[in-house]
Amino acid sequence: MIYALLFTLLFILLLAYFKIADHYNIIDKPNHRSSHTAITIRGGGVVYPFAILLYTIFFQDVSYVLVAGIVMISAVSFWDDVQNLPNKVRLLVHLLSVTALLLSVKAFQEWPLWLLPIVYILVIGTINAYNFMDGINGITGMYSLVILGSLLYVNYYISPFTDSAFIICPVIASLVFLFFNFRKKAKCFAGDVGSVSIGFWIIALLVMVIINTGDLKYVLFLAVYGVDAVLTIIHRLILKQNIFEAHRLHFYQILANDKKVSHLIIASAYGVLQLFINSTIITSSLTIVSFTFAILIPLALIYIIAKPKLMAKSIA
Repeated sequence: MIYALLFTLLFILLLAYFKIADHYNIIDKPNHRSSHTAITIRGGGVVYPFAILLYTIFFQDVSYVLVAGIVMISAVSFWDDVQNLPNKVRLLVHLLSVTALLLSVKAFQEWPLWLLPIVYILVIGTINAYNFMDGINGITGMYSLVILGSLLYVNYYISPFTDSAFIICPVIASLVFLFFNFRKKAKCFAGDVGSVSIGFWIIALLVMVIINTGDLKYVLFLAVYGVDAVLTIIHRLILKQNIFEAHRLHFYQILANDKKVSHLIIASAYGVLQLFINSTIITSSLTIVSFTFAILIPLALIYIIAKPKLMAKSIA
């Protein structure tokens, strides 16, 4: 019953946000780097910070430090959606939010000092990679739903690592967001506030499950995004491009923009592929090294072999 209420409240709050965004002209105008052609409301991903705030109201098992981290990173991301912020402001808030995450899992007391800088770099890099992957209708909501569903399964049936409501709330938020975004012509885009906040939330959950189980294999719940993001960065460095500027060189962007594959098909394919990988990770007893060879290498080969062919055909 309480989850139905949460769904209803998030739905109403998002509709209210559409009114505000329309009034204050918080929109996304297409340009030559975009994967869309129509003016669309930006920032529909505010449903995720709404979800964390409702979680603190309806549930008792709350890490207020972690909630503060999610709220901080959501706020600065929304501000960046409305008015572009200097990189140093975003970086400062990202550092503070990651610090909140590490405080919530007692990393400063229990982890070796040499590990902390590495974790900061990896977490902030992953947050930004998650943000970069948000470029077509449905992909962020669908991919997030797959990861959250996988984590919920682990929490219920393998190794409880957090309050189940802390996973179910972003699941509900993703379903509400997808209702408006998983369309040929989306009602709204996630914006940085959506992709960054849900990216941070998912990373927090992955940190928790890895600490609880002592098994790094769960990081591969991000395998599909990870391969696309990392290899695209390498590709852009080879081309001597500024990796912080907008572009259309992700594998999914080549499919959507150059090959004109439906956004919804691509988003679904990314989700289904990651779901297959997650199912394999959950049901298999292989080590992280074995999983790396079995999962990351085939994904990388698909990217390396298929992408140049798709781009060559597009140019021809």
